[in-house]
Amino acid sequence: MSLLSDYAYVFCFLLVGVGFVIFNYFIPLLLSPKSLGERRHSTYESGEVPIGSAWVQFDISYYLFALIFIAFDVEVAFLFPTLVVFREMASVTTLIELSIFLIILSFAILYAWRKGLFEWK
Repeated sequence: MSLLSDYAYVFCFLLVGVGFVIFNYFIPLLLSPKSLGERRHSTYESGEVPIGSAWVQFDISYYLFALIFIAFDVEVAFLFPTLVVFREMASVTTLIELSIFLIILSFAILYAWRKGLFEWK
């Protein structure tokens, strides 16, 4: 009986989560003004009148720099909980696994550095 009540909690949280998403999707559709004017098809610039086209090309190094940043940001997000509980699970195996992870990160940084990604043009 206890297992069934545990699943009931999970199911209730699932229903609340799905209901929250559905609610937040449909309420703006009901409440927002419907404009069929000429400005509807123009680029939105935070309320400012747009200048020029929205199709502006950027240098590829900006995209690569952003991808490297996101990759390392996610990896640090995985590394932080490990370091928080490192004392509790301290063993040689844990230290080796953590060292391998940091070495792989170091190789990725060296690769990006050798490709000239960190040099602004």
